[in-house]
Amino acid sequence: MSFDVKNLKLFIRAATLGAIGRAGAEFNLSSTNATQRIKALEADLGVKLFNRTTRAISLTSDGEIFLEHAKRIISEIEDAQNALSKTTKTVSGHLRVTTSASFARSHIIPFIPAFFNQYPDVTLDLNLTDTIVDIVEQGYDVAFRIGELVPSSLLAQRIDDNPQALVATPEYIAKNGMPETPQDLLHHTCLPLGETRLWRLVDENGVEHETRVDGPLKVNLGDAVGALVLSGMGIGFTALWHSGPDLASGRLIRVLPNYRLAPETKIWAVRPPGRSMPARVKAFLDFMQARIVETNKSRYGYLDI
Repeated sequence: MSFDVKNLKLFIRAATLGAIGRAGAEFNLSSTNATQRIKALEADLGVKLFNRTTRAISLTSDGEIFLEHAKRIISEIEDAQNALSKTTKTVSGHLRVTTSASFARSHIIPFIPAFFNQYPDVTLDLNLTDTIVDIVEQGYDVAFRIGELVPSSLLAQRIDDNPQALVATPEYIAKNGMPETPQDLLHHTCLPLGETRLWRLVDENGVEHETRVDGPLKVNLGDAVGALVLSGMGIGFTALWHSGPDLASGRLIRVLPNYRLAPETKIWAVRPPGRSMPARVKAFLDFMQARIVETNKSRYGYLDI
């Protein structure tokens, strides 16, 4: 079975906008012509892709299944086109990226306008979530992940280091005292992220100390932990790219500064296995890595770490 590429792109856009006519206008098609093209695609497939009312459209269950396949087909075509290209000026195609919301706010979103200025023919679907998604099953080109990577078939590229620290507000320390050893954390309100209850710290002699911390709250979002620490509620485990500005301003201070947190972690970009890196992915990663490294340097480069 063969498909008209324009019909596939029209279907994807109509699904995104929730309107066939609006999608057609972007392809310089009349509403009638756009509708005919969608019907032709449905006829080729032998299924109904959209539920239609006088006001709106929505994907059928078959449409939802086909949408992911259509995106992959277009992605493969664009990869082939980019592989034949010799200059960055012709880098194009749709890019799907997933990362945590807090990381994206400081390291990705501020640089998207400049990326589009340099690569105007690339479109981007950015999914912000602290949940680790299956990028192969869900069709993502790239995921930024922070910490230790579990063994997998995914292709990983180190983007930068990810130094971490324990932090608290001066007000919390003034009220509750400064811990002198990892064991002292047992007498403090600690704010772990998710299921990470075992904090591992290494002293100046290289000896590792494990402390199983507890607190009145379990939160699965790094931004929420950061906000609670800033409120003076307790001690938190944070990446320095996140807490650096507050450490510089004095809103936060480091706890147990003579200990380093273990394991030492990295910022990674992971992508699906078994494929050469598409031009649009390479352009995005090269562009963002330079800015991520510079952002980190500006946020914690002044610290003695």
